[in-house]
Amino acid sequence: MSGTSADGIDAALTRISGYGTATKAELASFLFTPFPPAVREAVLAVAGGRKTCAADFCRLKTLLGGLYAEACLALCRQAGIPISQVDLVGSHGQTVWHIPQPEDYLGRTIAGTLQIGEDSVIAEAMGCPVVGDFRVRDMAAGGQGAPLVPYTEYLLYREEERTVALQNIGGIGNVTVLPAGCALEDVTAFDTGPGNMVMDALVQRLTDGRLTYDKGGRLAAGGTVSKELLAWMLADPYLEKKPPKTTGREVYGEAYVARLLARADGLGVGLQDVLATATRFTAEAIAVGLDRFAPAPPERLVVGGGGSWNRTLLDHLRDCLPGCRVVTNEDLGFNSDAKEAVAFAILANEAVFASCNNAPSATGARNPVVMGKLSI
Repeated sequence: MSGTSADGIDAALTRISGYGTATKAELASFLFTPFPPAVREAVLAVAGGRKTCAADFCRLKTLLGGLYAEACLALCRQAGIPISQVDLVGSHGQTVWHIPQPEDYLGRTIAGTLQIGEDSVIAEAMGCPVVGDFRVRDMAAGGQGAPLVPYTEYLLYREEERTVALQNIGGIGNVTVLPAGCALEDVTAFDTGPGNMVMDALVQRLTDGRLTYDKGGRLAAGGTVSKELLAWMLADPYLEKKPPKTTGREVYGEAYVARLLARADGLGVGLQDVLATATRFTAEAIAVGLDRFAPAPPERLVVGGGGSWNRTLLDHLRDCLPGCRVVTNEDLGFNSDAKEAVAFAILANEAVFASCNNAPSATGARNPVVMGKLSI
């Protein structure tokens, strides 16, 4: 898979047995492959709503399929596993547009989502079935097509005696709350707002493009949080919206960053301080979401995704959630970077068993469905 940060491809080699609540999954190997700068720029151009044409979508869809296939092959080489031993590939693809709420279009009201990356190219390279394009089936059932990881988190992380929340911080932040002893219908999950997306855009401006993200949160740590700018960010109407809710680059992309910088300029806030404030905002948005919408206060928050390596962000989270123990997947012996890729391996496994693999309580779908299209 590749996420909303569009920084590259996460590939996880996963041993899976069983399905449904009998699922057992073990990470065998993980490989991150950065996108070449020109590819990342092409993805961001399409996903950012810049002027483009159908030919660009066609080219990019096929190109990404080839890059995903190369990542699979490289992962097998790294693990010393012949491709003949790979039974199945799950591919999320690259989200380039997401419309979770119905809009008027040509006399109809529609919602939709678009992930690209040609699965047939992967199937041809790997010689095995590929399950991809998961989100659209949930949307056909009235859901928002996201978040999808809560189903796998329910299978792997639920506890009988303790309420656990799992916070992924990729380009967008998303949280899953698993109440103690919960059933699938008790799971609450939603996008908390921007994760790394706004911070990454500010880092690129701050460093004139030399850096694409704030490694360890060091740049943000050198700035000062602006109370006035933070208050403006916290007035975001998305934070008030009740779940099920999802968001993406169409909300927190280039136009949002431009408005943020204009507001900062009016307040006399420098760019490094804007970054410090945006970092604090990501943590505040998570805390606000949990306070308003979690069915029970979590006793532990497990943080994954690229943002889990941002120490400044984690410090802000601990400050915003004083009654909750904030840990990372690494603290529990897991791999934060691989977590979402493993999730889509599990979702693909569920699909080939014809097992419903969405969480309607999280996505808002009318009913459980089997997500994923099969390329043989």
